[in-house]
Amino acid sequence: MRRTLARLTLPAALAAALLAGCSATSAPEQGLSSGASADTSGTAGTDVADVDPAAADTTVQAELDANHDAVAADAAWDEASAVRVTLDGTTASADGDGVEVDGGTVTITAAGTYVLTGTLSDGQVVVDTADPEQVTLVLDGAAITSSTTSPLQVLAAEEVVVVLADGTASTLVDANTYADADAEDAPGAALYSAADLTIAGTGSLTVTGNANDGIASKDDLVVASGTLDVTAVDDGLRGKDALVVLDGDLTVDAGGDGLKADADDDATRGYVHVAGGTLDVTAGDDGITATTDVLVGGGAVSIVAGGGAAQAASVTEDVSPKGVAAGVALVVGGGRLHVDAADDALHSDGNLTVTDGDVQVTAGDDAVHAERGLLVGGGTLDVTASVEGIEGEVVTISGGDVTVVASDDAVNGSSPTVSGSMQPIEGVAVTISGGTVVLDAGGDGLDSNGDLTVSGGTVVVNGPTSSGNGATDVNGTFTVSGGVLLAAGSSGMAQTPAASSPQSFVSLTSPQGIAAGTVVHVLDADGTVVATFGTSKAVGSLLLSSADVVAGEEYRLAVGGTASGASTGGLRESGDATGASIEADATAGVESGGTGGPGGRPGGGAAGGAGGRPDGRPDGPPASAPTRP
Repeated sequence: MRRTLARLTLPAALAAALLAGCSATSAPEQGLSSGASADTSGTAGTDVADVDPAAADTTVQAELDANHDAVAADAAWDEASAVRVTLDGTTASADGDGVEVDGGTVTITAAGTYVLTGTLSDGQVVVDTADPEQVTLVLDGAAITSSTTSPLQVLAAEEVVVVLADGTASTLVDANTYADADAEDAPGAALYSAADLTIAGTGSLTVTGNANDGIASKDDLVVASGTLDVTAVDDGLRGKDALVVLDGDLTVDAGGDGLKADADDDATRGYVHVAGGTLDVTAGDDGITATTDVLVGGGAVSIVAGGGAAQAASVTEDVSPKGVAAGVALVVGGGRLHVDAADDALHSDGNLTVTDGDVQVTAGDDAVHAERGLLVGGGTLDVTASVEGIEGEVVTISGGDVTVVASDDAVNGSSPTVSGSMQPIEGVAVTISGGTVVLDAGGDGLDSNGDLTVSGGTVVVNGPTSSGNGATDVNGTFTVSGGVLLAAGSSGMAQTPAASSPQSFVSLTSPQGIAAGTVVHVLDADGTVVATFGTSKAVGSLLLSSADVVAGEEYRLAVGGTASGASTGGLRESGDATGASIEADATAGVESGGTGGPGGRPGGGAAGGAGGRPDGRPDGPPASAPTRP
């Protein structure tokens, strides 16, 4: 009986995470291809506190264990009952039934186990059987080259398992042009299968696809183990219905896509799942791409797409190499994922979720982009370079360690259908409820074309130096109810939260600006240091919201002194304002005249400057505070 590979379904916890923060109107119409029931009746900003990445990881691991056991059973073979096929230059011989040899063409006609050894300098091995049982091909130091077609092709079978024999190295090299390329159901890869194909074993296989793909299956393609080195003029590995990597050591150099699943006739197929192993992918187009879902649950994945971010200028409407691209949902639930892409590093036409793992990306355009909901719930997300860092219709950060370097906006809540509007866009939101978020932006730091809400975590924005952008830029409601928010940037768009925010804030503007590499402090009325910050670039304004800021109280911006303790994006654990000079003062809870959206109030007392307090009282610092020079 055929073993049907159990689909590694998207865990319910991860499915919930994908949809959290997505309104019914913004959820992908085709739904999640995991088969998990998706309730899209919630509203924007749905609470994701109940999503448990640990439980999700447990679910994934249980499924992986079951599939590893099934694949291990399928890959086991008995030397005594196997048919040995000896490849001898231009022909071959077999010591049992089920094999037909016609010159350089070796055809497997029956289910069973066949051990291939030797060299076939110009020929092909073909599997063509109607038997309902599995065909196992053991590559035991086999080298097969064809000058006319695919060297190893499965034309008909229920399922085929290719086992790479322990301690052996095998090679497959196809023709530059296939003689049968125009034939119906012609092979399209150096290792080609019209049936489910599994690669297992502990040996190695080098595949050269000179005409098209390296390894391809019209059904499911599973890599369970082994060392694979694949070079292809088009796609490296392609499983039409599904491509699953359970383990192994893969090196892929592809002119097209690196790993690909492209079925578009079934919402439950066309997915890629990397569960383990080591993958080093160099691709002319996308590194990993799927019609529906891409799930990275483990392993160590390194991708260079389109020559990397340095080749961003080469991106066009027709050629836009992305690191990882999903049509419905992209989920990173563990492992290590490092991406350098000419276009977006991580991209989803639907939802994108990071719940765990070590993710480091460099992008020629957006680093992490989702057309619908984007959630970071855990793990480490490090954007080393990008144009826009994190972008989605509904962006939710509930945990993890996030760092972003962007030449434009670092975090951007935007609509895929509405652009250029200064009015709040319904359904667009940025919500931060936990984790650590450090942003370095040439454009806006935190930008939402809808609402912006900070209710927890630590957020540090090293914003723009240009007055045309702001450390915060919100078209809708800007609310802070918890956590720590420190945003430094230009003074031209020093936008603050609404005065009605549950947690107060203070906005301070330096009349002459503050140079990069300067220590600054926010002091309360008694001269006590409330926050200490080291600037990494020129700063005109500083916004601070924390539990230590009390509405209606006076605060001062002091420049100088010392900083100590650990740094979170420049926000230090402690500081000493001795010897510092006062640059500005302000009343907490007073909105500034920011121009980014309706939250700013023109004429608001954001900064008293050096001449006096915003409330008109005479200037005069308390005895314990630094004095004005």
